[in-house]
Amino acid sequence: MDTSLHPNDAFAGFGKLVRSAFVLERDYAHLNHGSYGATPVSVLAAQRVWQDRLELEPSRFMRREYKPAMRAAAEALAPRLGVEADGVVLVENVTQAVNAVLRELDLSAGSEILLTDQTYGAVRNTARHISKRNGWTLRDVALPFPALSADEILTTFKAALTPAPALVIIDHVTSPTALVMPVAEMAVAAREAGALVLVDGAHAPGMLDLDISKIPCDWYTGNCHKWMFAPKGCGFLWSSESRRDGMHPLAISHWYEEGYIAEFDYVGTRDASSMLCMSSVLSFTDAHGPKRIRAHNHALVNDAADMLAKAWKTERGAEQALTGSIAMVRLPDGLGATLEEADTLRNRLVDEFRVQIPINALTGTLWCRLSAQIYNDIGDYERLESAVAEIS
Repeated sequence: MDTSLHPNDAFAGFGKLVRSAFVLERDYAHLNHGSYGATPVSVLAAQRVWQDRLELEPSRFMRREYKPAMRAAAEALAPRLGVEADGVVLVENVTQAVNAVLRELDLSAGSEILLTDQTYGAVRNTARHISKRNGWTLRDVALPFPALSADEILTTFKAALTPAPALVIIDHVTSPTALVMPVAEMAVAAREAGALVLVDGAHAPGMLDLDISKIPCDWYTGNCHKWMFAPKGCGFLWSSESRRDGMHPLAISHWYEEGYIAEFDYVGTRDASSMLCMSSVLSFTDAHGPKRIRAHNHALVNDAADMLAKAWKTERGAEQALTGSIAMVRLPDGLGATLEEADTLRNRLVDEFRVQIPINALTGTLWCRLSAQIYNDIGDYERLESAVAEIS
């Protein structure tokens, strides 16, 4: 990492020095941790131990060991979320959890669900599908982007609560625009309006200092395979105590109507090793320091975003206070404005320059979404700058 940006050596040992802890291809600039994460070698090895344990004696494992191991994994995760384990169940991802919540939602025909114009596509499609079946309606609130402050977002959201919806779905961190939302204040406002609250926290675990107990919501779901270093296919659903009865996983299995935990912990024969290695996931994070990881990522992505906005004479998508480990920067004019042009540019960056980064079409132009993880340093973003300069 460029020590001129961080002269106090607070993040010594990160950047290229820690890249060998991951199996990432060495000749790429990986600036898209936010989409799929990256699993450390040590965690992949722990996952393999669980897979081997299953295959050594499948019947014993599935009949005797599987359910206690799943509960132990959830119990290890729960304190990192600020909640008791009784409300936490492990699922493959946020999309699966949202499907489970909306499928069991008991709303009358004509009820309204409030989304935002930055709701994640898979979540939006889930809401569309289930609303069609049940006669519900969807309404969007357009959030400010670029965003200047949390108050600006909150004011816009509050205005959309009249008329009151039956349910609001709030992103903790927006995927297309990388905004860290004032989610607790938004949830309070929604509750005061009489709405149920479902928080899509796909990016929040590991990226933010997450404490679900401080967010007055009915359901909160997040991914562990993004910023927590878990293998792919590891997420969680937390349900408030009043909402657990009547909740069911998407796959109804042997423990139907035996309770929230029993049903979600066992949904049939599957490879749940990505969840069962939770203790190793947490150990990797603890070895590097959760606060130190977050501080590194936040500082680096903001330094990189400022550097690129200055080099390109453009703007950022949000002030630093609304940025976690991802940030938006507008690309120079002339590179395109459509989704097709965004995909073309992204593919060129990968194929010609070996730079992996999402490109989004927003506000009539193209923006790039930067991610920062402990294996990144400022040189990765300088490589992006050079590539864009060559293309422009």
